[in-house]
Amino acid sequence: MNGNPARVRVKICGLTSRENALEAISLGADALGFNLYPGSKRYLSLDRESEWIRTLPPFVTRVAVLVNPSLEEALRVAAHPAIDIVQFHGDEDEAYCAKFAEIGRPFIKALRLRDAASIPSAARFSTANLLLDASAPGAFGGTGNLIDLDLAAECVRRHPSLRFTLAGGLNPENVANAVRAVKPYAVDVASGVESAPGIKDAGKMKAFIGAVK
Repeated sequence: MNGNPARVRVKICGLTSRENALEAISLGADALGFNLYPGSKRYLSLDRESEWIRTLPPFVTRVAVLVNPSLEEALRVAAHPAIDIVQFHGDEDEAYCAKFAEIGRPFIKALRLRDAASIPSAARFSTANLLLDASAPGAFGGTGNLIDLDLAAECVRRHPSLRFTLAGGLNPENVANAVRAVKPYAVDVASGVESAPGIKDAGKMKAFIGAVK
């Protein structure tokens, strides 16, 4: 498996409106992230908003971001017709991920890189799809804190069979350098393309996707 393809994919995360979602798609986003964690500034209710999410154009992956959900809730979201894949962005451990993996659905596990000791655990979550995020005390991502690129690059080098999405403080100005340094499968951005939490700026999204390409 080649975890570092020539074309780096782009995920725009924390979308809260159909308008922004369609803008992201038209600009070339490969995946859209919807944050179902009530504690997030970018929280979106899947039950209320599922109709427009479900009817978005095809060939773009719709990702539900979950933080410490019960297994029952995770299974419900994974089976929802508006969702293609779930992303666990909390403290879900190896046992939890192994249990979820039993249903046979793909998923993404976020790993907050605190230090070099975080690197060996990347392969222990029963998935080849990992998201590397900056570590911020008391937060589950979306902080705008820049990830340690050296740590991220080392993690990618140590686990060549895994597909890594790079997140954490990326924006149109720094993403090209981050891609060169880390060589990820994909990049993920939320606050770096916003005019306000949950409100995406079309100009910033265009600049970000252009810098990645």
